[in-house]
Amino acid sequence: MEKRSTQLLKGVLDMLLLAFIDREPCYGYEMVQKLHEKGLELVSEGSIYPLLGRLEKNGFVEGYFVRSDQGPNRKYYRILPRGREHLKKWTGEWREFAQAVQQILDEGVDEAGRHNGKNDQPGGA
Repeated sequence: MEKRSTQLLKGVLDMLLLAFIDREPCYGYEMVQKLHEKGLELVSEGSIYPLLGRLEKNGFVEGYFVRSDQGPNRKYYRILPRGREHLKKWTGEWREFAQAVQQILDEGVDEAGRHNGKNDQPGGA
């Protein structure tokens, strides 16, 4: 199950990071904590920094340093207009995709939430 979750997350993690940054500038570790609070414990700092670097390289976000009283300076990220455009596009694509997946899953479940078993026999009989 963890491998499947990891693969699903890999496809949307950049979109989730952009969504956090769009709400307010934030730094890497902060985003990891926010993802964990939402139930996405599979995400680590090591997995998001390459993505943040790619988002920055593509002109979607801009990184800047802020002095921290709790250690080294923190690199915060803010969204740029190009990033906001892509986030809007990706969000629309995600909603369409998720809706299609949900429809397919719902077709195999009755009103009580039980699998209807239509495909238990060869030929769907």
